[in-house]
Amino acid sequence: MKNILEIKTVANYFKLRNCEVLHPLVGIVDFDKVNENEYPNTSYDAFHFGCYAIFLKDAVGCKIKYGGKSYDYDEGTLVFMAPNQTIELGGYDPNFVPKGYALLFHPDLLLGTAVAKKVVEYNFFTYSSHEALHLSSKERKIILSLLDKIQFELEQNMDKHSKKLIVANIELFLDYCLRFYDRQFLTREVVNQSALQKFDTLLVDYFSSEKPKTYGLPSVGYFAEQLNLSPNYFGDLVKKETGKSAQEYIQGKLINIAKEKVFDPSKSVSEIAYELGFKYPQHFSRLFKQKVGYSPKDFRSSIN
Repeated sequence: MKNILEIKTVANYFKLRNCEVLHPLVGIVDFDKVNENEYPNTSYDAFHFGCYAIFLKDAVGCKIKYGGKSYDYDEGTLVFMAPNQTIELGGYDPNFVPKGYALLFHPDLLLGTAVAKKVVEYNFFTYSSHEALHLSSKERKIILSLLDKIQFELEQNMDKHSKKLIVANIELFLDYCLRFYDRQFLTREVVNQSALQKFDTLLVDYFSSEKPKTYGLPSVGYFAEQLNLSPNYFGDLVKKETGKSAQEYIQGKLINIAKEKVFDPSKSVSEIAYELGFKYPQHFSRLFKQKVGYSPKDFRSSIN
C-alpha cells in the first residue's frame, strides 16, 4: 500500500517542512529558507490535500504523477491543488532540493468573504499537473510580489484588517493566474488547434460507430480523457478557441449529424434518436427544435 500523507491543515504541511506556523489557516513556504537536512526521514509516495495548495516550482528534479502519468516540473511553473486532491511523488534525483514557494490556505479562511463563492470560478485548481501555468519572467515577478504582501501580513500582529488584506491578496493572486492562463492558451494556439482537430475527429468517429447505442450521448469528460486532458482544462480550451462551451460544441456537431439523418425518410425520428444515443426520442426532438427552430418532423417536411 502506498504511504500517503494527509495534509488536512496548513500546519500539517508546515510540520513536514519544519517551518513555523504564523497563521493556522494560511501560510507560505520559501524553500530557500528550509533546511532539507531537517526533513523527516519518513518518505511518502503521495500527498492528499485537505486545503488549497499552490506551488511555484523553480527547480527541475522531481516528478509528480497525476492520473497515472508522470510529468517533470518546469522552472517557473505554478501547480494548483484543491481540497480532496491527491498528488503522487516519484522520480526524485538523489540530490534534489526543492526550490521555489508553496502557498497554502484552508477553505475556512475564505468563510464570510466574496472569494468563498468566487473560488469555484478558478478552474485551474482542477487542471492536471501537465496543464500547469508556465510563467514569463515578468509574470513571475508579479506572483512573487503578491506572495511578499501576504507574507508581510502574516508577520504582523493580527488585527481587524489582517484577514481582509490576506484574502484580498490571495484573490488578486488568483485573478492574475486567470489572466496568465488566458495568455498561455493564446501562445499555445497551434497545440490547441491540434487538440480541437482531434476532438472533431473523435466526435465524428463516435457518432459513426455503435457507441451511441451502447453508451449513449458522449460527455465532455469522455473526450477530455481521450485527449489526455482534465475536463475543466479541455472545457476552457474549447471555450477560448471557439467561443462555445465543450457541451455546446458537442451538441452543435450532434445537430449537424442529426440533420443529415432526418433528411433520410426511411428512418423514423425515434430510430434516429436511438442511433444518436438518446434514451428518449422526445429529448432528441426537444433539443433539435431548440437548436434548429423546427421539430425533426417539421424540418424533414420543409426540406422535402
